[in-house]
Amino acid sequence: QVQLVESGGGLVQAGGSLRLSCAASGRTFSGYTMGWFRQAPGKEREFVAAISRSGDNTKSADSVKGRFTISRDNAKNMVYLQMNSLKPEDTAVYYCAASGTSWFLGSQYRSQYDYWGQGTQVTVSS
Repeated sequence: QVQLVESGGGLVQAGGSLRLSCAASGRTFSGYTMGWFRQAPGKEREFVAAISRSGDNTKSADSVKGRFTISRDNAKNMVYLQMNSLKPEDTAVYYCAASGTSWFLGSQYRSQYDYWGQGTQVTVSS
């Protein structure tokens, strides 16, 4: 079992930055691919970014590429999402997720993830 707790959300103006954090507890953190997803009101939960177990590989959605960066610290059981140049369309609840599969190519699919956090709200004003 893995417990995930997100933090760092809030209200920011367009063009601003936020850094989301996700603290993991439970089984060996380095054994999990980690991902960030988001869900806006009335929309499905969508992939934002993922990072491999070692941190050597990352991927991100086209909508955030060049603006968002995912990283992890296996010594601290933490994963981060640095969000720059925020836009109003980035407004959503952001979720951290952990996947026990080693298939990183599939890390953009929600079905790959075994554990989810409770989410943190990010609101970007225009």
